[in-house]
Amino acid sequence: MTAEAEIPALPTGRPNGCPFDPPELYTRLREDDPVAKVRCPGGMDAWLVTRYGDVRALLADRSMSSRGGASVHVNAGGDPNEEPPPGSIIQLDGEAHSRVRRLVVAEFTVRRVETMRAYVQRLVEDHIDAMLAKDGPVDLVEDFALPIPSLVICELLGVPYADRGRFQTQSTVLVSTDMTLEEGQRAFGELAGYLGTLFEGKVRDPQDDLISRIIARAEAAGDPLTMPELIILGLSLLVAGHETTANMIALSTLALLDHPEERDTVLAEPENAIEELLRYLSVVQFGVLRYATEDVRVGDRAVKAGEWLVAALNSANRDEAQFTAADKLDFHREAPRKHIAFGFGTHQCVGQQLARVELQEALTRLFRRIPDLRLAVPRESVRYKDNTLVYGVRELPITWG
Repeated sequence: MTAEAEIPALPTGRPNGCPFDPPELYTRLREDDPVAKVRCPGGMDAWLVTRYGDVRALLADRSMSSRGGASVHVNAGGDPNEEPPPGSIIQLDGEAHSRVRRLVVAEFTVRRVETMRAYVQRLVEDHIDAMLAKDGPVDLVEDFALPIPSLVICELLGVPYADRGRFQTQSTVLVSTDMTLEEGQRAFGELAGYLGTLFEGKVRDPQDDLISRIIARAEAAGDPLTMPELIILGLSLLVAGHETTANMIALSTLALLDHPEERDTVLAEPENAIEELLRYLSVVQFGVLRYATEDVRVGDRAVKAGEWLVAALNSANRDEAQFTAADKLDFHREAPRKHIAFGFGTHQCVGQQLARVELQEALTRLFRRIPDLRLAVPRESVRYKDNTLVYGVRELPITWG
């Protein structure tokens, strides 16, 4: 049990020389103190939950509120007691959350997402062609990993891709743990203003896109969304829809460059390979925040109403009690889909099927088209996003031939 004087602070660093591994603290806590008190930059102490079974149970517990969203615990200066904004698919609970999620979930079914696969394939092939046409090294992040999910989410939401510079800049601020309160408010205000103008146009003149269909679906149900609700929902989908997948594409590429013997498996069994990469990398790096609305037990710990908990997804996905040789990237692992990289329970990532398709197509086509892909810089010079909610690489210079 962690003594008061020994309460560790979040976030904590990754092991030296092991950029894909979660902090070493998590390994110790899983063994000795799986529900441990930690001190958060957001101004609160919280229970850090590190074992797979406990994390899964926590995220499935409807008495746990998601009011703090995914990040307020690692953003200094935020207000953990601020009421969730209307329309937030991430922060709302109960029927308010179900109302918003019902409007969105029909857009991300397996069948619906499969109809987008051919579009994703064309994007991937076009971007590989563009990279191969260049002389010298290219940055895989800028030329491949970022534009593909950005184009997909823009197409889906009906956001002009020509405006990507605006929302990507603001998105970078919003997922940073180093932003000041003023920087976060300014980025949020600019992006909300942009989306408000765009969505007002869709109310007047509906198009064939997700936002227009959601507007129509809500009105048909006799419960139309307000413009503030629509803006928050659209902002959440836009930011989450490209940040997580872009970082997964680039980080997965680096992992495969480190494990060249596994590339044939990725090409032969892409579905299982992607699930294992999702488990192994777990890019939502600072966990998911929950608030206890009543007294509960988490593992062997008594948690009181009003206390905060952090579900450490990356720790749960490296739990040896659930995954044999959990720190090893193993594409032949049994039941790789048991990972919780997309969360679990009622707030599980609504866009996970689309992310899977993008990752399958991006990685298999990249290594099939460029089998001799390699880093264009020394391995130790690669820089990582240690100060963002979604882990990844800042740049990934690559070459071939």
